Amino acid sequence: MKIYDIFDQENRISVGTLLYFEKEKSFIIELSETLDEWNAPLLFSALIKKGRTTVSRESSLMWVRERVIPSDRQNISAILANHRLKEYDEMKFLEISEGKCSQDSLMIKKTDQLPRYVESRMQRNLTGMFISGDNEIICFFADDTTRRIPLNTLPNVSDVEKIMRNEKLFASGKIGAAGYYITFNDSIDISAITLHSAGVSIPVKRNDFLSFIRHGVLDTTETANILSCSRQNIAYLVKQGQLTPIKENVMGSLYLKDDVIKSRW
Repeated sequence: MKIYDIFDQENRISVGTLLYFEKEKSFIIELSETLDEWNAPLLFSALIKKGRTTVSRESSLMWVRERVIPSDRQNISAILANHRLKEYDEMKFLEISEGKCSQDSLMIKKTDQLPRYVESRMQRNLTGMFISGDNEIICFFADDTTRRIPLNTLPNVSDVEKIMRNEKLFASGKIGAAGYYITFNDSIDISAITLHSAGVSIPVKRNDFLSFIRHGVLDTTETANILSCSRQNIAYLVKQGQLTPIKENVMGSLYLKDDVIKSRW
């Protein structure tokens, strides 16, 4: 992760922090606590007015693209060659220009430390999640809370109906950069803040869940040892419906320990 201070040269104030996640090539902007709707950049003034200080990756990317050479520029190949770049990269061009733009007095300055307000907000970020039944998501947050979120309680989130109707799309859900959001098919994002606010708290912590997996899930070899049988015998139990794997692959399967023990009864 790279960290940049977004600085207003004219008013001599910090506007916020730009985070760049290199592997995902994603941007997130955290707006400064000192901003109001009057001194905030135009793109963000509406967010500030609504009390929102974390900018979505889509809007953050929009801000970046307003300040760099577009990828479809006619002479882009010559520009890339001039800067010794093998491919188009928004972050590289943003660094070259220091984030400056003729439309405002903003620029970026690289820093090595997260501001405290960013660290504080990251406590609302996701540390884990899994897809549950009936279009529900179970989310673990950095503040050590766990919340159950039925998707039908998120009516104001774009494309929620699409996610619930498409099983494959729903199953594609995963955590985005630094836990700022969940993304479905890397195209539909739901912010961690939205999930945290809408979710119903449940009294199970992430460590409880990990402990259950560690002690309650067995691979094929462990299952064979408990049952004192061969892999072929396990395959027979599965075929007879006496044992149900929770995950299968060519190297073996995973089973709930409780189910393995029950199969001996």
